[in-house]
Amino acid sequence: MGKIYRESRKMNKKFSFPFVLFLLLAFSAVNAQFLRQELAQREEIEEFLLTGDIIRAEDIGEGVTKPKRLYLKKGDQETSGCWKNVEGKHMGNQEGWQYEIAAYRFDKLLGLNMIPPTVEREFDGKKGSLQLWVTTPYSLLTIMQENIPMPTTGTAAVRISRAKYIVRAFDSLIANADRTQQNLRYTEDWRTILIDHSQCFQSARKHTKNLMYGKKGIKEIQLFRSLPRSFVENVKALNFEKIKDAVGPYLKDKEIKAVLARKDLLLKEIEDMISEQGEDKVLYEYMEK
Repeated sequence: MGKIYRESRKMNKKFSFPFVLFLLLAFSAVNAQFLRQELAQREEIEEFLLTGDIIRAEDIGEGVTKPKRLYLKKGDQETSGCWKNVEGKHMGNQEGWQYEIAAYRFDKLLGLNMIPPTVEREFDGKKGSLQLWVTTPYSLLTIMQENIPMPTTGTAAVRISRAKYIVRAFDSLIANADRTQQNLRYTEDWRTILIDHSQCFQSARKHTKNLMYGKKGIKEIQLFRSLPRSFVENVKALNFEKIKDAVGPYLKDKEIKAVLARKDLLLKEIEDMISEQGEDKVLYEYMEK
């Protein structure tokens, strides 16, 4: 762990990425997933975010949630994180800092590993979420605005395509009302990183009757097409107790029940895809190293 800290500080000027976590870790050939030995370090990162001394804070200056960047230090190690304490409603959607933590825990529960470590942290006398700061070369917004070409062949193109469908399925399960081009990020080798989940876990009736995406998507009619078999199996295994154990106090019972309603909708759509196209066309195996 200390080695990663030291390397991240050396490379910080080049990448503007304390920890350089997502740029240093080795990934499988076509999936945005940490290696097993690297996943074991997440608890240490969470502990640093929880207990590191806050040495300064600055306004980030983007986003309606008015987040702050907190700089942390413990011994001779330093990093930073995005802190939010937003609560209430935005454009009719429930919003809260606690959903950032719940989304991260769901990401771990489902084995997707696309969201940076996120914990509860008090700052300036207020509770909020603190997420490891990540700086990637591209957001989807930057790509669109600057006409940056995305790979169309090779493993990078497969990685992008697969991640796109995973994100749609994940956002549908957690009812993410605010997936934007700005909070969909890409590393230099085109791995997908997800940030900003304060408008997830909507529980209004419409969010238990329809998914965000899919054949009858609330946000857009966009299909899932292909998904990792392990993700689908993990979704099937979800129940109230398992979710409650994972998210702790960060979701209400009503919000968990809404997730389970969407679970059924998502699995039904996947079953229909398999029936129409065949299982080998819809589900695939991760190729882990």
